[in-house]
Amino acid sequence: MNSKERHEARYQRRKAAREEKRRARLGKYDNFNNLLDANNLIGAFERSQKGVSWKSSVQRYEMNLLQQTNDSRKKLAAGEPAAQGFIEFDLRERGKMRHIKSVHIKERCIQRVLCDHALVPVLSNSLIYDNGASLENKGIHFSLNRLDKHLHWYYRHNDFSNEGYILLIDFSSYFDNIRHEHCYNIINKSFEDQRIKNLTKELIEPFRGKDGSAKSLGIGSQISQILAISYPNTIDHFIKEELGIKCYGRYMDDSYIIHRDKKYLRKCLDILREKYKELGIVVNEKKTQIVKISRGFTFLKTRHYLTESGKIIKKPCKASITRERRKLKRLKKKELEGLVLFKEIHTQYKSWRGHISHTNAYQTIQNMDKLFNSLFVFNKENGGIEHGNTTFRRFQENLPGRVRKIMREQNIDYIPGFESGYSQYGKN
Repeated sequence: MNSKERHEARYQRRKAAREEKRRARLGKYDNFNNLLDANNLIGAFERSQKGVSWKSSVQRYEMNLLQQTNDSRKKLAAGEPAAQGFIEFDLRERGKMRHIKSVHIKERCIQRVLCDHALVPVLSNSLIYDNGASLENKGIHFSLNRLDKHLHWYYRHNDFSNEGYILLIDFSSYFDNIRHEHCYNIINKSFEDQRIKNLTKELIEPFRGKDGSAKSLGIGSQISQILAISYPNTIDHFIKEELGIKCYGRYMDDSYIIHRDKKYLRKCLDILREKYKELGIVVNEKKTQIVKISRGFTFLKTRHYLTESGKIIKKPCKASITRERRKLKRLKKKELEGLVLFKEIHTQYKSWRGHISHTNAYQTIQNMDKLFNSLFVFNKENGGIEHGNTTFRRFQENLPGRVRKIMREQNIDYIPGFESGYSQYGKN
């Protein structure tokens, strides 16, 4: 047996092993009866109501949970329509207007059980590891950490130099340009149970483009998320396997390729443009660019720098800092008008602060803490104290009396800048 024959034999063994694993997974999840299990439907509701349990529609559904579950189960078994239309509204996010199509709680539960017990386990199995969006144990920080690993790998294999380039690719109106026909092809190729195929197609079909064409998926719908990350999966594999690029990653509609040769990246971009065009994906030419790594670049709203020593420095996007400062000032006005509780403001700021803490932004966090405290904690109008620069005191009793009262009334464990109940301003 020569070298070529050994390679072919090894390839066939690995191919057979992958097919065996795929068959085993299909045997477990390619089964419509999993969707009819009452326990799975109740579990789907419990996961769907997180964060929206305050809504009256969700509360009414929960009051009659067993009846609603039985009704959904009967409709699914009989093949009756599961789609119930949308609640449509516009949402402005970071200055960009987005049109949202929200599904009703009953349909959301059906989508959840379909995704959790069929679509996600099967479709995610074929995704590349560096596809980081909308999957369990993945997310923004996963993708940013993978980018760090790719930068470190590139640095070691580039003679310990930070010279090189990164191709940043962004899609324009990604969800609006996803073609239903290709989504159906993905489902038909991945599943054998016809009832799963029919239900998935039924839930996709109501989403339509502005001109009524059979394209577009709704932002926020769970079935849209798993289909969106799977949509350009063939291109992901083409980049990794055909082009042989290790330093590639994608987070929904944002992706990057790292290489030492700028001309090669331009060639790759030309090839990928044709691939994307076949799927109806439009490349955002304004945001798609080739950047020198040593000068720094922005990916997922985080500024990255690879230094000559191989150290990676991550800074938050300046726009996000400015936006948070303005938001806190607006929230202060709303608090004074009685439109929002301090607890809600505290939760929002704690979330922003936790995200920023993953970057090299110690001074930024300190300055933002001072602004937060000056607006909501140590405000003279509320009987607070003036700012000082005393050493941190890690004791709950060092907190001002007004702060302790608010924490008791609104069941708050700590305030940003007072980690575990300590103050940087001393006693009241």
